[in-house]
Amino acid sequence: MHGQITLDNARTVRFLNGGVRFFLAAALTAARISGGGAPFALGFTAACGAGLDGMCALAGSALGALVFLEFSTGLAHIAVAILVYTAAVAFRGLKLLDRPLFTPLIAAGMTLAVEGIYVAQSLSPMDHLTPCLLSTVLAGVSARCCAPLTRGGEEEKKPEALEFLAVTLLLAFSDVAPGGISLGRTAIACLVLFTAWQKGAASGAVTGVWAGLLADLCAGGAPVFTAGYGFAGLAAGLRTKHSRISAGALWLLAELTALAPVTQARGLFAVEEAALAVPLFLLIPRKLLGGKRIKQAAPPESGALPTLRERLDRAAAAFRDLYDSLGRGVVQSTEENPAIVFDRAAERVCRGCALCDLCWKKEYGATYNALNDATPYLLERGRALAKDFPNHFSSRCIHLPDFLTAINGELSAYLLRKQYRRRMEETRQDAKGQYARLSDLLTATAANLEAVPTSGARRDYRIGAAIKPKQGESACGDTLASFETDDGLLCLLLSDGMGSGEAARRESALTCRLLRQFLEAGVEAEAALNTMNAAMSLRGQETGSFSTIDLLTLRLESGEAALYKYGAAPTYIKRFGRVRRITGAALPAGLKPAPAGPDVTHVSLEPETFVVLISDGTADSGHDEWLQNLLAGWSGTDPQQLANLILREAEKQNGLTDDCGVQVLYLPPEETKKV
Repeated sequence: MHGQITLDNARTVRFLNGGVRFFLAAALTAARISGGGAPFALGFTAACGAGLDGMCALAGSALGALVFLEFSTGLAHIAVAILVYTAAVAFRGLKLLDRPLFTPLIAAGMTLAVEGIYVAQSLSPMDHLTPCLLSTVLAGVSARCCAPLTRGGEEEKKPEALEFLAVTLLLAFSDVAPGGISLGRTAIACLVLFTAWQKGAASGAVTGVWAGLLADLCAGGAPVFTAGYGFAGLAAGLRTKHSRISAGALWLLAELTALAPVTQARGLFAVEEAALAVPLFLLIPRKLLGGKRIKQAAPPESGALPTLRERLDRAAAAFRDLYDSLGRGVVQSTEENPAIVFDRAAERVCRGCALCDLCWKKEYGATYNALNDATPYLLERGRALAKDFPNHFSSRCIHLPDFLTAINGELSAYLLRKQYRRRMEETRQDAKGQYARLSDLLTATAANLEAVPTSGARRDYRIGAAIKPKQGESACGDTLASFETDDGLLCLLLSDGMGSGEAARRESALTCRLLRQFLEAGVEAEAALNTMNAAMSLRGQETGSFSTIDLLTLRLESGEAALYKYGAAPTYIKRFGRVRRITGAALPAGLKPAPAGPDVTHVSLEPETFVVLISDGTADSGHDEWLQNLLAGWSGTDPQQLANLILREAEKQNGLTDDCGVQVLYLPPEETKKV
């Protein structure tokens, strides 16, 4: 029953996602630039990629073109959308598609290719060239800005991408202008004012400039909105997080100053829209303005941990996220075609037969049909008989008994593999259900429990970290994390995703995030790692990926530390001139099913000790003499300087042939207390 409910929820989510993309693409088609094109919808369609989401965006973009665009412009728009979707399907599954600039270049290139034909065939090509180039650039920019909203799912959406989508959607309503005042641009002005007040003058000015520029491109003419929004956003940002009334007053004063020289009617309308945005901004509920206006909960008393109920709730949330992560990847199909039975049998028997050329070349069609007709009988009965094959095939085959024996052997192996995959899928679904049920059980148990006290003095520490992607990649596949749990356990995490680039970064980031949730919920490190390994083994059946895990835990009261490794590079402990090197032999998490645990090393860390965690792109166990010499000769006390130095030297030694990550922990000397 639980599995059925999960399946229905997943289908509902996919249906809703597709519907949202359909309506967004259709609405964005109404945001037309001065040349008549709708590049924002094309960029959004490209960002949605292939699959059901991309198909829904394509349908919405086509519908919007028929409703909002002129006939010839609409045809060109639909042609570009189809080409963009076709390219996404053609490159689906390739690493090239994960590169940040690939999809924007596809969107821009397809736009230029199609609209360029219309420009070349027009009576005045030079008059249409500028709108064509403008559509090309905006389609690529839109695809790049919308990508964080349509791809992935493990990380939070970027606020800049949300702002861009909001502005382009509001531009679709810019023509709704009762009395000459555009409702869409009024809402955009309110958004810029809110951003300036929330984030400061620099963000307000930047947001105002690009939002105003888009408004000017849709309205045509002089850059009235660019100047007005940019200057007004800069002024309003001077009152960051202060009185909204003073921010609105500065906004309106700056808008009047910037547009005072403008004598066109559009300048007057721009001032009126900016003035109307101020009361809208003042009417925004305080709850939407961030934590500054919300009454903060009283901090917990010093020396006490959160209640056990809160810790159980965190553990439940960790198991729920782990359960959700098992269904996010694209499942790789492992089903075999039954024809492989005949292929392997023929390889064993027919290759040396005198009639091989006759059966498999001259009469290939008849042979293929004979084997295809016999397949249902083989699968139903579980073995092959001579009567399953047509007379023309069985009478011609001079090695029929040997061929049947080979078929039966391969068929048995095929059915065993099929049964194994089915049982593995059932096991995976059962494990998913167990994570969900365990989450529900922990949530139900977490009630009316006492607080857990803490005691003991805590040691001081400093942390430095540095990462660098593989040469040619824009994203680093290594993820670093450091945090302190409520019961005084300091944790340093380093995860290296399989491969490099954005896909590897997503895997390592997911690994660190889930493991952090378990540790912060109070789950013991080894138990959390064993759970992660089992879950990642199941997830690997969906995505074919894995990640290394390098975890350091330190009790701040006692200095007792433990190193846990799943396929991780060596760890180095330096105190004064001595360097200790700790390695592990366990495979990366997900490559070996449970109950395979991590390599564990327990150490006691004294003051003035450095602990260095690295990924294998920085140095591996077979080539790390340079790193040990560097650490032995290091005389500084700043862990960030040491991390940067290691990264620079690793680049010299290895040439950035892989992602590099370094995390350094330093325990400073204890302060001498006066008697």
